[in-house]
This record gives sequence, C-alpha cells and structure tokens, in this order.
Amino acid sequence: MARAKDLVIVESPAKAKTIEKYLGSNFKVTASMGHLRDLPKSKMGVDIERGFEPQYIPVRDKAELIQELKKASKSAKTVYLATDPDREGEAISWHLKELLELPDEKARRVTFNEITRKVVTESIQHPRDIDQNLVDAQQARRILDRIVGYTLSPLLWRKVKRGLSAGRVQSVATRMVVDREEEIQNFVKEEYWLLDALLSLEEGGSFTARFYGRGDKKVELKSREDVDAVVDAVKDAPFTVESVKRGEKQRSPAPPFITSTLQQEASRRLSMTPRRTMSIAQQLYEGVEIAGQGSVGLITYMRTDSLRLSEEALSAARSYIGEHYGSAYLPAQPRRYKTKAGAQDAHEAIRPTDVRLSPEMVRKDLTQEQYRLYRLIWGRFTASQMANAVYDSVSVEVGSAGYSFRANYSELKFPGYTAVYEEAKDEESDEISSPLPSLREGEKLHLEKLTPDQQFTQPPARYTEATLIRAMEEKGIGRPSTYAPTITTITAHDYVLKEGKYLRPTPLGQVVTELMKDHFADIVDLKFTNHMEEELDGIEQGNAAWRDVLQEFYQGFHSEMEQAEKDLDGVRMKVPDVLSDEVCEVCGRQMVVKKGRFGQFLACPGFPECTFTKPIVVEMPGKCPKCGSKILKRTSKKGYVFYACERGTDCGFITWDVPTKDFCPACGKTMFKKSGRGALKPFCVNESCVNFLPEDKRGYPKRKSAASAEEGKPAARKPAAKKTAAKKSAAKKPAAKKTGTRKSAKTKE
Repeated sequence: MARAKDLVIVESPAKAKTIEKYLGSNFKVTASMGHLRDLPKSKMGVDIERGFEPQYIPVRDKAELIQELKKASKSAKTVYLATDPDREGEAISWHLKELLELPDEKARRVTFNEITRKVVTESIQHPRDIDQNLVDAQQARRILDRIVGYTLSPLLWRKVKRGLSAGRVQSVATRMVVDREEEIQNFVKEEYWLLDALLSLEEGGSFTARFYGRGDKKVELKSREDVDAVVDAVKDAPFTVESVKRGEKQRSPAPPFITSTLQQEASRRLSMTPRRTMSIAQQLYEGVEIAGQGSVGLITYMRTDSLRLSEEALSAARSYIGEHYGSAYLPAQPRRYKTKAGAQDAHEAIRPTDVRLSPEMVRKDLTQEQYRLYRLIWGRFTASQMANAVYDSVSVEVGSAGYSFRANYSELKFPGYTAVYEEAKDEESDEISSPLPSLREGEKLHLEKLTPDQQFTQPPARYTEATLIRAMEEKGIGRPSTYAPTITTITAHDYVLKEGKYLRPTPLGQVVTELMKDHFADIVDLKFTNHMEEELDGIEQGNAAWRDVLQEFYQGFHSEMEQAEKDLDGVRMKVPDVLSDEVCEVCGRQMVVKKGRFGQFLACPGFPECTFTKPIVVEMPGKCPKCGSKILKRTSKKGYVFYACERGTDCGFITWDVPTKDFCPACGKTMFKKSGRGALKPFCVNESCVNFLPEDKRGYPKRKSAASAEEGKPAARKPAAKKTAAKKSAAKKPAAKKTGTRKSAKTKE
C-alpha cells in the first residue's frame, strides 16, 4: 500500500510550486490563498459583552477551496502549516487548524525565512506547535482595529459624509500629514545671510571660503547691516591662512534593509510606492524562474524589523567579497548590526538568499522591476559587509580683521563599500564642494570678491512616502506589515493627496482629523498609539492577556464615544471645496475641484442650478513635436490618460506616449517615453529624425486596429492594464452595477 503523502499548506501558489520542487514526491504542497476564516464584513463580529469573543466565519467564495483542503488533510499523515513567518501567518495557520478540525498531533507548524532547498528541507524536519501567543497578539490587533473602525466609521458617515473610514493606525498617519501641513502654514521665516570670499594665491590659483564667525565662535549674519559690518572690516584688510588640517575620514556602510528602510530607499531611488515595493519583494521571496535552476527564492522574508544576519550569510558574503573585490575590501571582522529596542526581531534582515547570484547573473530572468529591487537589496547587503570608504579631507581656516572664513574639501581615496552601494538621501545638500589649492599656514591671500547672499529659513518639507514611513517607524506607529497598507488607505480614502513625491492633506483629511483630535484624542495621539503597539508586543511575548488589553482600551474608548455622540448631536461638519483659478463659462462663478470616478475635475459650485464641468488641464514638459505648442495631459471619457497638443484638432497631435523634459540631441524636439511604471528610456517620435523609434519598437503590445485622431482618440494602442480591465468588465456584463469586489485573499501590502 502506497504511503500517504504529507500535506504542506502555504499561502500563495507561487510559493507552493517552489517548495514542492524542494520537498519531493512524498509531499503535496497546496495554497490557502490567504485567510480562509475571518470576521464578517457585514457587522462588527465581536461580542464585547462576552470577553471580546470573535465570531469567525469561513471566507465567502472560498467554500470549494476549503472542501478541497479538508479532503486533502484527512488523507494526509501530517499537515504542515507553512504560512508566512509573522503574526498574521501564525494566525492563518491557527485558523486553518480550527477550520480543518486538525488534532494537535497532526497539525505541525513550520516557517521558512527564505525559500531555498536547504532552509525548506531543514525546517520541515523541525516542526513546532502553533505559537498561541503570536495568534493572540494578531487576534488582539484584528479585534482592536475592528472595534475602532466599525464604531468610528459610522460616526464619520453621519457627521461628515458617507463612505469614510477611521482606523487606529491610519487616523494617526493622517494626523501626522495634517500636523506637518499646519507647521508649514504657521511657519514664520527668518532672514539670514551667507558671505563668500573668493581668494587667490600669489603663485596662482583661487578658492572660495565661507564666513564662519569671529575666531572659533560661530556668528550668524541675520541682516544686511551685519553683512555690511563684516564687509567693511575685511575689504581692505589682509587675508591670512590661519590653519590647514589634513586627514582621513572614514564612512561606514549602512546596515542591511529592514521593511521600513527598504520601502524608503525604493521610494527614493526607484520611485516605487511602498505597496509596489512589497509586491515585488514578495515575488522575489516566493520564487522566480532562473534558467538552469528552476524556481528560486532570491531574498529572505521581507517583513522584518531586525538587523540580525545569520553566521552562514556573513561567511558567504565575506567569501564573495574577498573573491570578487579583494582582501582590501574586507573588514577585519564581520559587521554585526544592533537591532533597535522594541523590535520584534523575529527574522533576519532582508538579504539575498545566495550572494553569489549577483543581479547581473539573473537579470535576464527578472522583470525590470524585479531586477532593480533585487539589485538594491543585494547591493545593500553586500556593502554592509565591506570595508569603510576612505576620504582625504582638507579643512582651511582663513582670518581677516578678527573674522574667520572656512573652506572644506574631501576626495575619495579608497572606495570600500561604495564600490557596490551608496545610500540615497531624502534631501540633497546645497553645500558647494570644490578642490582646494595647496595651502600652508601663514600664507597671504588676495581678496578678489565678496559675495553676500540673502537667505530665509525654510519650513519643514511635506512628507514623502519614504519620510512618512521613517517617521512612523521612529514614533512606533504601526509595524513592518502595516506601513504600506496604511499609506495606501489614507490616499485611497482621499484624506491625503500625493502631489509629485509629496503628501498633502485634503480638506476632507483636515476636517476628519480635527474631529478626531477634538473627540477621540487617544486614537490619534502618537504616544498612545505607540503604547498600544507595545501592549500587542507584550501579548506576543506572553507578558499580557489579550482580553485584558482589549478591556483596558475599550473602557476609555467607549466613554469617548458616548461623549462624542452627545457633543455632536445635530452637528453636520462641512468639508470646504478647493477653489480653482478657473471661472465657470456659463454663470461666472469660481469653479471648485471635485473628485469623480476617473479622478479630479472642475465643477461649478452652483450645482444643481448650473451643471457646467470641465477637466483639469495639466501642462506637461516639452513642446508639441508638430507645431511647438504646449502639450496637455488629458483623460478620455473612459478614464484613459493621453497627451495632446493644446491646439486640439487645429494641430492634431495626440499620443499615449509620455512627454519628457529631454530633447533629442539630433533634431531638438521633445522626447517621449512608453507609458507605465519604472525608469523607461526616452525616444524620439519625429519621423524625419535619425533617432526616430517606430511605434512597433516602443515595447507596446501589437494592436489590431487604430483609432482615428478625428474621433478624439490617439491612433495607438490602449495601455495594457486598461485593456485587461476592459476585457474583465466585458466578460461580466450582468454584474456591471456592482460597486466593488470582495478580496478574500490576505493582503499585507
């Protein structure tokens, strides 16, 4: 009689395929597709009176999958629950055990920090019981968020507008963006001045030194009078080199990525949203088909707050660096980084599973996004184990009439880790750095010119996605798995608007935040939210009972809710419209910005008496290649974005390709790039130019027919993503009136 196969249940089909290859014919690997049991969507689903008892139900639309798993689990000798190695993954395993009615001795928990043959086979040989503390911590978070969301959201519907939502973490993140906007609006700029002296040497050569102060004491120049006093004192006085300090400066590499730093760096370097970053990282973790090797998990688990690295990984990195870069690039000892206090430290830092698989080796097997993100992760990890970069530095102090001017310069002497990777910065420094001539102490200098420069202090910059994630991490708001979905939520609900790379609160976000601050101070208090995260960590560590934590929170929250209902009785809060510079062409009123199905548009505030609307016109970089007029971004009636000449049919130029700020070096006309994500190479669309790139070579799918420009549509293909969406909607015409679809699979991004 054939031996019954052991069953391994993971979350995604991609991971199942890779793991089944590693485990062999004695194992059957299948996917749960995320959660199979959850709280109901139609009601709160938590019995507060009975100790916050959750009312779990099977996820709708997964009945067939549940039956298949029940059948497979009954015939299996052992069921290995191999969901993701985090709190939510532990909870999914527990739900599977309960739903499939598995006895303790049959249900075994395994986790894979990386999807490699070695780790998978070793992990399957060392299973454990489900960690109930992890499950309870996740249950507490889920119930806590459900109570807040399902209690506050209806209040916002009644007092502000329908369709709004509130959440324990999303409301705090929105407040952070709103508070930053208030800082900017209330900022009072202060004047200050810079004073640069262009100095020359007797034997030739010159350099610029910046005013520092009087002797070793720094002095701020706060007015023109302050500047004039210094200028009058030094313009006829001799300048002398007071000191020349030469030395070496060393810079150490950044640590390997954790979830938050990966999202920040991908945003800065690759212009990837946090959600997109985590989606691509998930693909790299679960497995990518590599020529000659099959499906290979390229990185370790990507939801982590730990900087810990395994000894095996450290040894492999040092071996690779020594072989490819030489012993000079190896520090004396492996670098070990200290994880910050309060981190869960459940997994290693994010790193390549095999450092020998360099980005260039696997490039042909990866998509452009996969390659760019893998290169970032591989480079950061490899650099973290390399020697310091060494710089030759020179600092010069020049004196005149009792005042001091300083100049600094540093030059790379030994690249060290920068040969592989250098961290990007949120804001570039405006400090000028230029080589200094050979100088010696006591040398006399000649003043060529004094250049005063009036400056004003600047308000703090608006958050970007990267800086908001960093601020959330620093303040203990949320955890690695929540950063990306939180930002997605606050932008999707129109609380926060993304303008370029910056996040700005909408009037709706400001109104909702004001209501929350007035009536639910704890919910949007950063310290209180941080405290709740620590309470959840305490449950995970077995130091607190989850029902007690919920009870303590609910007492205060329930009192706030009752008081808010009294205070807001009969109150309806109005969200102010955003005024535009446009005037209604029908009645002359100043038009306002509204949001519709296909994005923002301009509308007359006199509705319903006046129904005039018009699209918001966005001017793009570059000029029309046909007539030289402006290029405008437009949206079709079906929601497709295209680009057209401002002269409309008088010119006729219209395209799906995106105008860039670059100009063709051969013909001087504006260059375009293919629409879509990522850094795409610009091309010339001028047919008479030697650099012209035909449409069929621009990377778009071949089109069956062309629409005519006379019909107001570009004579080209529609974006692939929109095509897919259109096909899906066409296939389901009877369901066209549905307003949304249910997503039952687990979504962490």
